[in-house]
Amino acid sequence: MAASRVALIALPDIPLVEPGDDLAAILIEALERAGDRPRDRDVLVVAQKIVSKAEGRYRRLAEVTPSARAREIGRQSHKDPRLIEVILSESREVLRCKRDIVITEHRLGFVMANAGVDQSNIDHVGGERVLLLPTDPDASCRELKRRLDAHFGVSVGVVINDSFGRAWRNGVVGVALGAAGLPSLVDMVGEPDLFGRKLRVTQIALADEIAAAASLVMGQAGERRPAVLVQGLDWGDRAAAPASALLRPKELDLFR
Repeated sequence: MAASRVALIALPDIPLVEPGDDLAAILIEALERAGDRPRDRDVLVVAQKIVSKAEGRYRRLAEVTPSARAREIGRQSHKDPRLIEVILSESREVLRCKRDIVITEHRLGFVMANAGVDQSNIDHVGGERVLLLPTDPDASCRELKRRLDAHFGVSVGVVINDSFGRAWRNGVVGVALGAAGLPSLVDMVGEPDLFGRKLRVTQIALADEIAAAASLVMGQAGERRPAVLVQGLDWGDRAAAPASALLRPKELDLFR
């Protein structure tokens, strides 16, 4: 399955996305403007923020009334209790809390900081606001794939990526929040290694690896490169599976 050469192409000049924008049309125009018509099994990686912006996933903090629990967690974490209230509304459970850190299980199952509620790379015209994750990232990917496939006459993969910290490593890395048109998790159990020994537990988080690779050219700050076309991948005849396949069940999560 491993590719010998992969190309990562950041699409230039994508405008700032606003609620209600036709994100698929924006991406199609960017691909055509760049002269990079996608081919079968190319993967378009799209930053979570522009998907959330197009879906209107903003909340204004001035409109949020913090609960007693939000005020308490705000004191523990030294965070705005209004922000904490939004985080709680997006969470199933608060897992860890200390100064400047709130780790939750997001309502979609992701274990992450602040339930993905973020204030970076958004404007605050009209008052301070925050941006939430897409409502259903896998569904968002399916719709983008449908539009791209129909326009270009190909079958592409789509990944929505975001930056996650990890329990056992410093720093953030790109991971797949949503995926369509590719096998997000590849089971290698039974495949032979270099010396013919069959693999017993190996699974490859293909969608996460694609998301992390795309993050290398997307950047994390003001680069304005929120979409990357990935070319050269081959996953054989493996069936497509959504990014939700990457979520580890709570009972198998050794960190909980």
